[in-house]
Order: sequence, then structure tokens, then C-alpha cells
Amino acid sequence: MMKQWSKIALILAVFFGLFASSTVMAADNETNKESINEKFGLPIVVLGESLSEEQKEEVRKALEVDDPEMVEEITVTGEDLARYIQGEDRNARMFSSAKITRKEKGEGLIIERATPGNITEVTDEMYANALLTAGVEDATVVVASPIKVSGHSALTGIYKAYEVSGEKLDTVRMEVANEELGIATELAKEEGMDQEKVSELLTEIKKQIAEQNPATKEDVERIVSEQLQKLNIELSPEDRQLLIDLFDKMRNLDINFDNVKGQLEDISNDIKKRLDEVVGEEGKGFLQGILDFFRNLFQSIADLFK
Repeated sequence: MMKQWSKIALILAVFFGLFASSTVMAADNETNKESINEKFGLPIVVLGESLSEEQKEEVRKALEVDDPEMVEEITVTGEDLARYIQGEDRNARMFSSAKITRKEKGEGLIIERATPGNITEVTDEMYANALLTAGVEDATVVVASPIKVSGHSALTGIYKAYEVSGEKLDTVRMEVANEELGIATELAKEEGMDQEKVSELLTEIKKQIAEQNPATKEDVERIVSEQLQKLNIELSPEDRQLLIDLFDKMRNLDINFDNVKGQLEDISNDIKKRLDEVVGEEGKGFLQGILDFFRNLFQSIADLFK
């Protein structure tokens, strides 16, 4: 009997040893998360002007701001929106908020919605595409809102964060990025397209512009038509023309698409793998692994008493 209890103790020791190891790893990750790149200064947290004090605190928690001294906090207003984007309403209500951590060149752009249920129209990939157009290339950007919002105003907060950090973005590029985000969300609503499909279309068109360097609007129209056909997407003539006009504007901007080509490829891969890896087989495999572990553990204990 003592031998059986020794086996049980050994099994439980292994289990709790694994648990302790994962706790240490989590603690290490927490330590790394707080590390500051002194070259770029503190991460910048941008809070929407329309937030109440209670909502601001809720947003700080969503953005994982555990120590206020470890971030620089600013507010984004309707006046900022009108200043960055010509024709926008300076009386707009601003709820979308963000935390921006600038990275070394080549580290890429990482987007995360901390409150995806409250950002109803804009996906991670839509943000990434628009920010690359605006000139934001190497950063980790986390977006949050305490209430349900479209998510469009988060771009303005990100633009302001860059201005505060001393890196002024090009106004025309910001306006085109805003137009791109608007078209992306409209396609998802009006054409009934899946949001990931919209992002895939925009990303693939950009990748082809990077590869082919179109010289004329007719070249842009051909690229748009080819990608619509390749992805088996049918648009109304009006929406198709919106895309052509958007990417023709983009073609005329001072954007070095070769610099962002790798990041566009990353966005493309993320879109294609999202359902399979997060919702599909990988997620199922992880959960199944946990279930199998405990089933085998209790079966081993039961076998000892047979």
C-alpha cells in the first residue's frame, strides 16, 4: 500500500512541478513586459476625450497599465481628429484608446484589440494595413474601448502618440490611411464581405503594387481586377472604383512599399492562419491535450487500486 501511495505522490509531484514551472514562466513574461526601450522612451497611452474617469480606469486595465509611472498618458480629442484628417468633425466623440510601444526598425507592426467585442468594425489586420499606409511600421499597438464603438478614432490617437514622441507623420498619408480604413469597413458592411476577406483583398493588392510598381492608373485597375478575380470577390462597379481610386492615390504617395513588403506578407499569413490556429485545430489540440493529461492522471491513480 505504501508503494501505491508513493506512486500517487510522484504523479502529483510531477503535476505540481509543471504548474510551478508555468507560473515561473508567466512571472518572467510579466517582468519582460515591463521592460522599457530607453531609445524610444515610455510606451504612450492615448485615452479618448469622451471617457469618464471610471471608463479611463477600465481602459487602463484592458491595456495592462499596472504602473502609471511606466507609461506616458495623453488625451485625444475631436480637435485632434479635425487637425489630422481634413473634413472630420471636431465635435466627434472619442472613446477608442490605445497603447503604443515603438520598436526597433525591422521588428514589425503588431496590432491587438484588447477589447475585441467593443471594437465592432475594425479588425487587427485593417488597423495594420491603414497604419502601414500612414507610415507606422515598427511598433506594438493595443486598442481598447469600454463601450461598443466602430474603432475608427483609434487611428487619430496613434497619430497623436507619434507626434508627441517627436516623429511627425505625413498628413496626406494619414488621410489616405483614414480613407482606406473607411473603405475597408464599408466593404464589410455594404458588400456583406467577411472582415478577414476584406483585409486579405487590401493586403494582396498592396503586395502586388509593391512587386509591380504600377506606373499608371490603368496598371492599378488591372491589379485590382486581378486580385478580385483571384480571391473570387464580386463588387459593385461603385465599390470597385473606390478601390481603384484609393490605390491610385497610394501609388502617388511617397511610400517605399519594398520596406513594408515583409510586413504585408506577415499580415497576409496572419489572415490565412487566423481561424485554423486560433479557433481551429491548434486551439482544439491545446484543450484536448489538457483533457488527455487529466484523464491519464486520474486513470493512473485508479489503476493503482485495481
